[in-house]
Amino acid sequence: MTEVVSTFWKSSYSGQEGNCVEVAVTATGGRAVRDSKEPHGPLLTVSGEGWRAFVQQF
Repeated sequence: MTEVVSTFWKSSYSGQEGNCVEVAVTATGGRAVRDSKEPHGPLLTVSGEGWRAFVQQF
């Protein structure tokens, strides 16, 4: 199981409609992503390298 080592945060681009994802740092330097409407739901985890590749697309 991936250990989350920071608090989750929403993007500054998130609107007020509530259709947001939240992101947190993992112990391995990757990221955990979750649905803001289901904070106790499943997490999508990606490596640090995978996260950097994803962010560079935008």
